[in-house]
Amino acid sequence: MTINGTKFYGMLISAANALDNKQEIINNMNVFPVPDGDTGINMTLTMRTMKNLSDTDSLSDCAKKAADVALRSARGNSGAILSLFFRGMAKAFRGLEEADCVHVAYAFGTGYSEAYKAVMNPTKGTILTVMQKVADRAQELTEDARLKIENLFERLVETAEVALAKTPEQLPKLKEAHVVDAGGYGFVTILKGMLAALKNHPVVLEKEADAPTEEATFADFDAEEITFAYCTECIVQKSEEYTGEDTAEEFHQFLCTVGDSVVFAEDEEIIKLHVHTDHPGQVMEQALRFGSLATVKIENMKLQHSAKVVEQEKSGAKVASPEKKYGFVSVCLGDGIADAFRDIGADRIIHGGQTMNPSTQDIIDAVNLTPSEYVFVLPNNKNIYMVAEQASKLIKDKKVVVIPTRSVPQGIAAMIAFNPDGTPEDNQAAMEDSLSSVVSMSVTEAVRSTTVSGEAIKDGQMLGLVDGVIECVTDSEQECLRKLAKKIGGASYVMVFCGEGVSEEAQAQAEAILREHAPDCEISVMYGGQPLYPYVISVE
Repeated sequence: MTINGTKFYGMLISAANALDNKQEIINNMNVFPVPDGDTGINMTLTMRTMKNLSDTDSLSDCAKKAADVALRSARGNSGAILSLFFRGMAKAFRGLEEADCVHVAYAFGTGYSEAYKAVMNPTKGTILTVMQKVADRAQELTEDARLKIENLFERLVETAEVALAKTPEQLPKLKEAHVVDAGGYGFVTILKGMLAALKNHPVVLEKEADAPTEEATFADFDAEEITFAYCTECIVQKSEEYTGEDTAEEFHQFLCTVGDSVVFAEDEEIIKLHVHTDHPGQVMEQALRFGSLATVKIENMKLQHSAKVVEQEKSGAKVASPEKKYGFVSVCLGDGIADAFRDIGADRIIHGGQTMNPSTQDIIDAVNLTPSEYVFVLPNNKNIYMVAEQASKLIKDKKVVVIPTRSVPQGIAAMIAFNPDGTPEDNQAAMEDSLSSVVSMSVTEAVRSTTVSGEAIKDGQMLGLVDGVIECVTDSEQECLRKLAKKIGGASYVMVFCGEGVSEEAQAQAEAILREHAPDCEISVMYGGQPLYPYVISVE
């Protein structure tokens, strides 16, 4: 038995549907309680684009097209790893009309290798561990010449499930939270979906009519006179409390108070909305009261960073001609933070970050539209760096350097370290060296109850983070700030970005708290507008 392009296409669609069905389960496996780019969403959005492929008899063509669309739509680390796995498979299937067990086993090996070499510091107990066990087992099984592809996948699913079950023993934080690795679970789900198609019982979407298989489109809206900056769209999977028709009218009425061009539709299971607003974070916060976010899209209309405008620009000049030697692309959320990056020289802003990881294609488009010979990309988030790296490898017309910034404070420090008269190599070194000179602090709300390093955290408590690590857990923002403020002694400069919804009174209180603990330090408090994080603090 062999598989051709048509069969492989069916396996991919079945796998994508399986991920869609398990998306929320995978999201809930995220151990860290801070708002982050959810693994289930990132993997689903990476796989979902494969549904747009055309059927083909050639395995080589199908695998190549699947790898290409996955790589360009990859989001977050899990999505990037997944897309690279399929790129490795495509390399193994190159030139083949169909594949037998030996070819498939080789493809699993090249898929794992392609993904593994792209990760800077591979950790045991993650999706890569599951992939490795599957790849090794596939090679062992090919020694049986009688083995059929269906049987091969059955054995590989068994191997993957065993490897997944062992991830808590390899990664203590998983064991502490009583979960297996989310990315590994997603990979097992993909294998099961592919096996189901091989058995001629492909996985279908559990809610075929309602499932968000495509991005919401609202092309009929007139955007000539823009009153509100952000075009905000999302699909909400209703929680059990709100299941049923006409249960979310309160949400509808709220939207009417924060913006215009409101489109609101709901059925028993989902809410689909569109609104033009200056406060997308408030919309997301309200949406989470009624369920979980299935899809989110926030576009800055005034800055022409919407997908529609990008497509229009792409249909014309795909690459901006160099008007200068150096340019910058920065990823961030919040119009105040975006303005700060522009003030120090950013050419293009990609609106993304926690909970909204941009795709590879988003980064490619922003780089191509930057009118410079060299483009420095600042991902400003550990979950975006890998996608930015992959994007840089796909860009041919510009020289791209990705600076490994993990936070907004690091991104700002990197840009300040830039010397317009320096060489690309010297600038890269200086910008990377600057990252160690800044400490990134933030305050956010726990989105799930869990245990971290032996400390129980309740959903809704406030978390104080230092360089991404939970430093304190409190019941109020002010208490959280006080505990963080004790760690800024000796700093020369502190910059605070206040998030969306933080009042002027609260901003003044935050400044007073910081000055109390660092009276000799220069402190700057400004509006950042970022959602989900009331305070983002840069300490130098």
